Amino acid sequence: MPTYCDIAPGHPVHHSYHATEYGFPSRDEAVLFERLCLEIMQAGLSWEIVLKRREGMRDAFQGWHVDTIAVLDAEAQAALLLNPAIIRNRLKVEAIVENARRVRAMRDSHGGFAAWLDAHHPRDKAAWVKLFKQTFRFTGGEIVGEFLMSLGYLPGAHAPDCPIAPLAAAALTTR
Repeated sequence: MPTYCDIAPGHPVHHSYHATEYGFPSRDEAVLFERLCLEIMQAGLSWEIVLKRREGMRDAFQGWHVDTIAVLDAEAQAALLLNPAIIRNRLKVEAIVENARRVRAMRDSHGGFAAWLDAHHPRDKAAWVKLFKQTFRFTGGEIVGEFLMSLGYLPGAHAPDCPIAPLAAAALTTR
């Protein structure tokens, strides 16, 4: 069975994400929140659909700015569900808004989302999943695993022979 490292290089949708983001760390709250939300949006769908709608979702969710999303009321959420540029799933949209509120609260409890992740690192996938289920909405094992792999908190983003693997590994040493 082909891996992401087999199909992504040169692919019109997957290439850039695989080569420049997947497995690379970030400290930026909007980037972290976007990655979590994209994984939530992907549940039950293909990653290609998510990447194709990424820009539309970034626009609809106003750049993934936590403070802006955290204050979206029921009317604003209903409007999002009418937007064909996003993945229109009520439970996912509601989870994104609630999760923005929870990330915002992490600023007081830990100094931010990145600091919260760092405070709990390292741990195995099962422990991460348990923590995420206690902390966030709509976060199961696949969502949590892919989110954490996408940022290098869990191993496995790239195959050992993938030419991107050493680049991602080098970036992790500067986290």
